[in-house]
Amino acid sequence: MSEKAKEGGGGLWGGRFKEPMSERMVPLNRSLDVDRRLWREDIEGSRAWAKALEGAQVLSASEASTLRSGLDRVEARLEEGVPDGVEDEDIHSLVERLLGEEVGEVAGKLHTGRSRNDQVATDLRLWGLRATEEVDAYLHELIDALLDLAERGIEHILPGYTHLQQGQPVRAAHWVLSHVWPFMRDRDRIRHARECIAVLPLGSGALAGCPFPVDREVLREALGFRRVSENSMDAVSDRDWIAEFLFAGALIGVHLSRIGEDLLLFSSREFSFLRVGDGYSTGSSLMPQKRNPDVAELVRGKAARLHGNLSGLLTLLKGLPTGYNRDLQEDKGFLFDTVDTLRLALPALSGAVAGIEFRPEGMERAMDPELLATDLADVLVRAGVPFRTSHEIVGQLVTEAEERGIRLTDLPDSVFESAHPSLGAGARDAFDWERSVEARNLPGGTSRRAVEEQLKTARSRLAEPPSMPIRSNRSTRDG
Repeated sequence: MSEKAKEGGGGLWGGRFKEPMSERMVPLNRSLDVDRRLWREDIEGSRAWAKALEGAQVLSASEASTLRSGLDRVEARLEEGVPDGVEDEDIHSLVERLLGEEVGEVAGKLHTGRSRNDQVATDLRLWGLRATEEVDAYLHELIDALLDLAERGIEHILPGYTHLQQGQPVRAAHWVLSHVWPFMRDRDRIRHARECIAVLPLGSGALAGCPFPVDREVLREALGFRRVSENSMDAVSDRDWIAEFLFAGALIGVHLSRIGEDLLLFSSREFSFLRVGDGYSTGSSLMPQKRNPDVAELVRGKAARLHGNLSGLLTLLKGLPTGYNRDLQEDKGFLFDTVDTLRLALPALSGAVAGIEFRPEGMERAMDPELLATDLADVLVRAGVPFRTSHEIVGQLVTEAEERGIRLTDLPDSVFESAHPSLGAGARDAFDWERSVEARNLPGGTSRRAVEEQLKTARSRLAEPPSMPIRSNRSTRDG
């Protein structure tokens, strides 16, 4: 690298300029603080590119071997941490500079036919593939913990809610499973995002492709991608896969927030359906009696970050012209923050769920006989009364109990019989929690058989391997 290039403030492009970069521009131009975590992927892609250049006879076997050995030594240096205080513009220029220190001028040949545009697109996709593996594993752990909790809740019956008003009785397991399926869909979306990521952009150059006969299929196979990009101009600017990933992350945030809200309500003194363990709760600095299930509030709050990252990326992409634009430097912050947020929230919630204790006595106190009003209407339906008429009759009985200031079950038999003769003998039979949940025996219902079948199906779905094989368990964290 020439001294003039160094003075120009651009090690990879400084030869074009006579004047150095303004000191005010330098911090805006630098991205090393953000993209430093891509160093493993940058080295991995560079190894594959060196082999491709050798295959295209751009590099001799000796030069390719020298570059690969040099990259090994750069990797060993960076394993100890990306150094602070370096003046490199980004991770790509840092790796290239360190490679030059290791092997000399031959390092300059590695960038032949390759642009930072397809280089960063490749690095980021490699990172994304590993990130999807990590998030998938976190979701697996959470779903597994929820299924264990559901199995512990088969015997317990609690009020089911609509509009946050008591509706019908359900098994506690059924409530837990209502959170399992959204997270199962999240897992499907993460795996779909992984398929979108697995497109190789390397070989696209800056926008028009590579002029040397590199074998992109060999590159694809070496780096573990599913297919090769079809259009070089699209390949270097395509960030749709990040949007797919962030959308999946944003929906995970919705589902984290919803279960967090339920845990807050159900662990409160007013509900007392369950207890969150001490390890996931905090107290108050002022009120000695307080016991706050903070894990639920914190994961609920993280949804804001996950939603904001999706909104930020879509806004970033909205008005860009064709081809690569420097605005895309901002894409990594949204992606990295979503993964970092998920790696905080999902394991914490998994741990909290694993330690939840059901409080059946609280559930029993909350069960109001009005939860069985629909079952009472069903008694009339089975006697041949149209449901709309049955609904009106039972509604009038509920109103009468309210006006008398008593529970529905405390109405005299004569009141039931006067409402309709079919209720004279059958009304009391309807007021049975277990009979109510067992009556709903269709798939997806609340009977023991239906809930156990749900559990079995969920366990089977959880064990399904991804369609795209796992290629590496390397961490995506900063090195």
